Amino acid sequence: MNKNLLSFIIILAVFFSTNYLHAQEKIAFVDINYIYSNSKIGKKFTKELESKLKSINKEIQDLQKKLDDEKKNVISQKNILAENEYKKKIVELESNLKKYNEIISKKNKDLTDFKSKSKNEFTKTLRSTLEKYAKENSISMILRKDQILIGKNNLDITKDILDLFNKS
Repeated sequence: MNKNLLSFIIILAVFFSTNYLHAQEKIAFVDINYIYSNSKIGKKFTKELESKLKSINKEIQDLQKKLDDEKKNVISQKNILAENEYKKKIVELESNLKKYNEIISKKNKDLTDFKSKSKNEFTKTLRSTLEKYAKENSISMILRKDQILIGKNNLDITKDILDLFNKS
């Protein structure tokens, strides 16, 4: 009976010491959107994206204007041209419309690819910074701030990560 009691006490001691050890693990959270908005890399990507978007919008407006001009030109020649010529011009206009739509689709795809590439590059760099910080500060888990319902402010490491991220 004493052996059973002793075994039970040992099991309880191990159980409670294990729970105590797990309670000592450090957890932190970080605001990734803040880092993206305020880091050198994030600002660079945002600036490049805005520049590409402006360029694409200008090209789209130019194509739209060119297409509108062609359409007005064809409509104004409706009464002057023979029916055959007019139909040719309409077919040519539709062909140009299709070509412009392909150009616009390609530009949009290029923009989407750039967004994806820059996001992946940002994430990769941030991940290595977070891993380094976690290792140096013995942090077991780092969570995204937007996934936290309630957390103490002293667990927020966003400013530290931003400083470290800008240095890398």
